[in-house]
Amino acid sequence: MTVALVWAEARDGVIGEGGGIPWHLPEDLAHFRELTGGSTVVMGRKTWDSLPERFRPLPGRRNVVVTRQDGWSAEGAETARSLEQALRAGSLSNSGDDSPDDTGEPTVWVIGGGEIYRQAMEFADRLEITEVDVEAAGDTRAPDAGAGWTREVTPAEGWLESRTGIRYRFVSSTRAGATGEPDQS
Repeated sequence: MTVALVWAEARDGVIGEGGGIPWHLPEDLAHFRELTGGSTVVMGRKTWDSLPERFRPLPGRRNVVVTRQDGWSAEGAETARSLEQALRAGSLSNSGDDSPDDTGEPTVWVIGGGEIYRQAMEFADRLEITEVDVEAAGDTRAPDAGAGWTREVTPAEGWLESRTGIRYRFVSSTRAGATGEPDQS
């Protein structure tokens, strides 16, 4: 199993404000759908709640929601009491539709929020970050990836421009030696 984290961040690392994203970038949403389609997505309950109702559950994906709220449930969501439990559930997917990575292993996508990202970083093999060329006020920041990542930027130089006028670029990072597997104990 590959554990991949995906997010978009402003120049100052902001990824969210008040449970939403402080910009509109349709090309990033399309990129997100392309990356995560057919896979398991893991998110915190607040991230689930922030999704527009018409997109809950995220279509074409297995939705696993991490929550400490006893008795919480939502149609189309599987619940997990911890990130580790959610990742184990993702690794045990037998639906056969999880999008494999380059090695043929299924990919479990961690899609937020901030605390879930921080917890997942130790398991991450891959990061897919959309850098958004804006300053944004926000209450949630991207996690610190630390050292040991190989980055590939698209485009290699400069920026793409959204139909909304916002400049952005995609950064794919991989880390050798990440386990992608939570402790089984």
